[in-house]
Amino acid sequence: MSQKHQEDLAHIRSMMERSSRFISLSGLSGVFAGLSALIGGLYVYQLFKANGIEYFGGQQIIIPFSLVSQLFYTGLIILAFAFVFGLTFTIRKSKKYDLPIWTSATKNMLFNLAVPLVAGGIFCLALLHHEIYGLIAPATLIFYGLALINAEKYTFSDIKYLGFCELVLGFVSLFFIGYGLVFWIIGFGILHILYGLIMFKKYK
Repeated sequence: MSQKHQEDLAHIRSMMERSSRFISLSGLSGVFAGLSALIGGLYVYQLFKANGIEYFGGQQIIIPFSLVSQLFYTGLIILAFAFVFGLTFTIRKSKKYDLPIWTSATKNMLFNLAVPLVAGGIFCLALLHHEIYGLIAPATLIFYGLALINAEKYTFSDIKYLGFCELVLGFVSLFFIGYGLVFWIIGFGILHILYGLIMFKKYK
């Protein structure tokens, strides 16, 4: 009887988790988002070289406006690829495990994720407008970390650890202005891949 009670409790716990948390998030989404960021970061480095900028030369980097627009659109393309990969693997996982995608938990997670991201996006646009380029990479890491921590209560709790890592990395990068690309690649590339692999192994 006790074993049956334990099974019933496990079943109830599973049903409650499905209704209160978005659990269709796939670890592969993080892996491919990270790969997109890595490829994008390497492309940006090549853009610097093509424009005669020696990124690791130890000198102050002056970025012409024509290059700024290329960097902006490159960032949008990376974001689009990450979104498509995330959506694709999420749909595939939900179909595989017969999980609903659009639930109240999904709405709550997206809202809690969006508030810091929108605030960060506006803040970064202001930095771009005032040509304070050195703070854009740290700001994206900090606001992204806050977004993940804020959304943790409506999805896998493990996501908060990625959020804290992004947050700390963003704070550290504030003291190394001029090396934002390196921190950006680590935060959005390497950390995403590591987190995705861990999540895929843990929740597959």
